[in-house]
Amino acid sequence: MSEQIISADLVANHNSARQPALERDYASLGERLDRRGIAIDAIRDQVEKFGVAIPSWGVGTGGTRFARFPGPGEPRDIFDKIEDCAVISQLTQATPTVSLHIPWDKADPNRLKQAAARFGLGFDAMNSNTFSDAKDQKLSYKFGSLSHADAGTRRQAVEHNLECIEIGRTLGSKALTVWIGDGSNFPGQVSFAKAFERYLDAMRQIYAGLPDDWRLFTEHKMYEPAFYSTVVQDWGTNYIIAKELGDKAFCLVDLGHHAPNVNIEMIVSRLIQFGKLGGFHFNDSKYGDDDLDAGSIDPYRLFLVFNELVDAELSGAKGFHPAHMLDQSHNVTDPIESLMLSAVEVQRAYAQALLVDRKALDGFQEANDALMATQTLKTAYRTDVEPILAMARLRTGGAIDPVAAYREAGYRAKVAAERPGVAGGGGGIV
Repeated sequence: MSEQIISADLVANHNSARQPALERDYASLGERLDRRGIAIDAIRDQVEKFGVAIPSWGVGTGGTRFARFPGPGEPRDIFDKIEDCAVISQLTQATPTVSLHIPWDKADPNRLKQAAARFGLGFDAMNSNTFSDAKDQKLSYKFGSLSHADAGTRRQAVEHNLECIEIGRTLGSKALTVWIGDGSNFPGQVSFAKAFERYLDAMRQIYAGLPDDWRLFTEHKMYEPAFYSTVVQDWGTNYIIAKELGDKAFCLVDLGHHAPNVNIEMIVSRLIQFGKLGGFHFNDSKYGDDDLDAGSIDPYRLFLVFNELVDAELSGAKGFHPAHMLDQSHNVTDPIESLMLSAVEVQRAYAQALLVDRKALDGFQEANDALMATQTLKTAYRTDVEPILAMARLRTGGAIDPVAAYREAGYRAKVAAERPGVAGGGGGIV
């Protein structure tokens, strides 16, 4: 049996005080859904099986370009991060895997595997880092990595990605995510065509090193840190990359990596339609790539994304197997609390999308009944599915109210006493 960091007795007492009210709420919702021809237990069962990966870097305090303000009890290394991820998994029962970032999380792979197994955690996609320079790195990525004009720098970046694959093989990972910050800040600084061709050539070398049962995810981002041009700047370029590389290459969609007002759910539909949707980095944004908590700004957009995902799931779209991961920066909140709530918000959007009357929606679409089509979506979105989410947590050993249980446990104060304080400093993420 997996070890638990939060006392099982504390969680049991927490749940026993809330279970009677939850059961009444669940029964009431079940009766209302039954009138719509929906079996609440079937939705609950689907929610129980749904999981989203935690990014190892997400459990540390983030920062902006201007400053970072460390919080109490910050993880000192990847093993502290795994413990924090274990707390999230225990209380939400929605985050069974951790996604590592190399070289930030570099350690003996077998020791990492043992540390995660202690808490029943697995490993999601590996993430390479060629957007910043590591300690003792021979060649700098200041002017790019996989698209750099210098062949030696490109070779160094390729070798780093191949190393990530080797580490991941030991850990049991099945995917590599590649995001680069390559681009330019001034017109004329680089040749768009030459930079992209160098990138493709380097990615072909990485792709050739993939095990047969792995997938390669490429991630687009319209700006930052390059502000004039970015090598992989939009979903169209990302799709070209995936097509050029081969059947094991897919596009990763980060919800913050788009211009304001872009129709992300339509991008998701296009990538599904042509078999190149690899997965998601869930977060939210108000202005740009804000990396805010998932569902904190535009929960309806998150629902609309899941509407496309559930439609593909139910229709049996060929090769449909998206990876789900949170990717957030927590500057003013406890990262564990934000990640727990974000995991729940992603589950919420999934559960709401499962409630859409697909037959009715299809009929309204075919009849060009715009009003009733959009109301069909709104009916599902406006349904309070909290009793379903809470019941799923209760049945799988989690907490009915994860944040309340976490605060009752005093975990943050405990680790703050054990982990030395971190001095504040310049901007950046951990």
